[in-house]
Amino acid sequence: MPQMRRRELLQRSASALLAMPMAVAGRAALAEAAPQAGLVLNRLAVQRADEGLLLSYDVRFDLPDDIESALGKGVAVTFVARAELLRPRWYWLDQTRARAVRRWRLAYQPLTRHWRVSFDGLSRQYNQLGDALDALRRTNRWRIAEPVAYADEQDYEVAFRFMLDPNELPRPLQIGLGGQPNWNVSVERRVPVPPV
Repeated sequence: MPQMRRRELLQRSASALLAMPMAVAGRAALAEAAPQAGLVLNRLAVQRADEGLLLSYDVRFDLPDDIESALGKGVAVTFVARAELLRPRWYWLDQTRARAVRRWRLAYQPLTRHWRVSFDGLSRQYNQLGDALDALRRTNRWRIAEPVAYADEQDYEVAFRFMLDPNELPRPLQIGLGGQPNWNVSVERRVPVPPV
């Protein structure tokens, strides 16, 4: 009997010694897979005006290396800003009163060595990636809804989301993005609409 216990003890300690380096390697792989830079929403403000509800925002982010590498190879990426005017309801889902969407397409032109940002059919070229990203990082006085009628004065919220749209990527890239958190670039927040 004592020999059997010694054998079990040796087997368990050997398996524990083998499992420890694997756990350390697994932890290191998870730390590497974490996104290097996330999106930070510095400012999100809603104001009422005569022309409607106006949204201003400022998003700060740096592109992960995977996205910069894909851009350098000529793959265009699309960033989307979505805003929804919602009326919260306690008995059902929030009611959507208005929606607004903006899309920017960022691409690198290797022949001219310029970065191109396209928005609403217009495009502009930049010499540096940072300058091109600054063009889509902030927006002031974006009209997201018609003026809210005074008879309909209730508590409204604006749900805002800024993200890299993976559906606009080439199909082979979409298939391979399943477990890659570096391509998940998004931020969302809700803010109340100020009263009149």
